Amino acid sequence: MDIFVRSGVSFWYLSQVFSIPLRLIIDSNREANPQALSIDQRIRIPGYVSINYQIQYGDSLWLIAQRNNLSLDMLFLSNHDLNPNQLQVGQTIQIPRRITWRLVNGKQNYDYNTMMNDLQALVAVYPFIQMSNIGTSVLGLNLPEVLIGNGSKRVHYNASFHANEWITTPVLMTLLNDYLLSLTNQNSIRGISTLPLYLQTTLSIVPMVNPDGVNLVINGIPENASWGEQVIEWNDGNSDFSNWKANINGVDLNDQFPAQWEAERERNPKTPGPRDYGGEAPLTQPEAIAMADLTRRRDFSRILAFHTQGEVIYWGFENLEPPEAEVIVNEFIRVSGYEAVQTIESYAGYKDWFIQEWRRPGYTVELGTGQNPLPLSQFDEIYQETLGIFLAGLYM
Repeated sequence: MDIFVRSGVSFWYLSQVFSIPLRLIIDSNREANPQALSIDQRIRIPGYVSINYQIQYGDSLWLIAQRNNLSLDMLFLSNHDLNPNQLQVGQTIQIPRRITWRLVNGKQNYDYNTMMNDLQALVAVYPFIQMSNIGTSVLGLNLPEVLIGNGSKRVHYNASFHANEWITTPVLMTLLNDYLLSLTNQNSIRGISTLPLYLQTTLSIVPMVNPDGVNLVINGIPENASWGEQVIEWNDGNSDFSNWKANINGVDLNDQFPAQWEAERERNPKTPGPRDYGGEAPLTQPEAIAMADLTRRRDFSRILAFHTQGEVIYWGFENLEPPEAEVIVNEFIRVSGYEAVQTIESYAGYKDWFIQEWRRPGYTVELGTGQNPLPLSQFDEIYQETLGIFLAGLYM
């Protein structure tokens, strides 16, 4: 929501009037100089939207403020050049409304367009978060990254490396939404105050690594798609893509990283298909390249890649993980009830590569149980299990 600066207004004053942490207001207005605000300057207030209201007979600003549980200052700041002594019946004014509800509806078939619409809605209401593109998919879809927080500890979460594990995206998006709600409403989550997490941690989220594959699993092949016949052939002639994990080139993106890639290729398919084909070389697919470039650029302290299924957390690779990795995974187990597995006979994954290259904690978190894609009937249970992991990844 936008307000207009009046005489005597400061960011601190706005934080008091709207009951929003000062840091969130500063971070929502990165181009503004907090020490030099000018009269009529437009400032963004996170966690609020403006509602149109038409003045009725007998209305006064005081009555309108009382009915809406607002202060008069909030009404004056929300309406440019408002004169309380010259209200006219039928005149439209803006009434600020605090957002206390989720903008994300995760319990639906959550394809790329749904995610992008939700991200744009979140950025509009919570402008202290930043969204940018880290690359594009094979079919040219932008791969968004969301940054939230400004602390020195840099944490990364991602979802939907595998197409038929797409439920990880709405789970992660709902977790993000609830984190934002907690920050702006100054409510704790499971007894944990989230503002200190925001101040200590910069969280990077790539909510859908494999958008082409997710769209294929959820929506099937679009009409007149030039690549349609090819993916059906790779899928053994089947137009049911519920078993499809790969990107649109038939390459498994979580077998694309240079961490014992040759060993993984040796035992996996040598041609494109629904799953487990790692390509002809590591880091040949644009989605994997984008994730590798992002990881090098951000210098993360730890990473969590959300997959399905098994209710298990993989946390080691070739004994290269640091000692604190076990301490952190034990907390993940405590808050989720999941099982921890240090190593398995699996290579070339994003988590493996991160541990190998940086010797820092990396985790593959397998949500839920059953057969992929997991049904939406599991969403609430998976969300509750993952909520503790989401928070622990920030406070540990």
